[in-house]
Amino acid sequence: MFDYHMHSAFSADCEIPMEEMAKASLAKGLTEICFTDHIDYEYPDETIHFDFDKLDYAQKILQLNEQFNGQLKIKKGVEIGLQPDLLHLYEELMDGHEFDFVICSLHTVENKSLHYRELFEDRSTEAAFETYYKELLYCVQHYKRYSVLGHADLIKRYTDQPPAHLFHDYLEKIFNTIIPEGKGIELNTSGTRYGLPHNMPSEDILRLYKQCGGEIITLGSDAHRTTEIAHEFKESIELFQSIGFNYLATFTEGQPEFHKISSL
Repeated sequence: MFDYHMHSAFSADCEIPMEEMAKASLAKGLTEICFTDHIDYEYPDETIHFDFDKLDYAQKILQLNEQFNGQLKIKKGVEIGLQPDLLHLYEELMDGHEFDFVICSLHTVENKSLHYRELFEDRSTEAAFETYYKELLYCVQHYKRYSVLGHADLIKRYTDQPPAHLFHDYLEKIFNTIIPEGKGIELNTSGTRYGLPHNMPSEDILRLYKQCGGEIITLGSDAHRTTEIAHEFKESIELFQSIGFNYLATFTEGQPEFHKISSL
């Protein structure tokens, strides 16, 4: 089993050393993990700096692979928080560094952090959701250097009353953009930890992705603590099977590798 969304002390919002996360992953029976620490350029909170030393990051992962050789594979990933006006900075990042796996996420919309719910202050919930999906669509139309979309419906975490509209019209445009380009999506199992009735994206979005022809899917806990690793993975595998997904993806040097779900 593989956990392909995991943070460490290299992320500004996590205090757990990589080695502790790796040991906990091994104890839970995982055979491969991918660290996906945050890089969010110009995050709209001056008290948080979402970036890290890429050389130290790579060296630590190399060291851990030597330490856990034959027991646990550890891949070098990154979670990038895109904003439409900052895509050139992420182009520069990818020009200078190589990663096994890149998660494309939206944590900031209209230069406002989703976390602080500022997007909802001056508009209806439906208008906020539409703004979020418009920016996500723009980003995937204009930025291509990633592996999967992270928690595609993340905005649902930040409102107590989601709109009735499912925004499948925007999501279908997003999927019809990324699928022919060989991009995938993740199922992020932090949703229920944060009080949602589902993980991210919700089942209807997973089914829409499959209906659009999507096959590349990864599974990640978005763990920031050792206790969160592999959260609800058994239930997630069962959900994949019920929808009709046959394979779970891992990545090496940006290329997907497929594993039969029935054998996990």
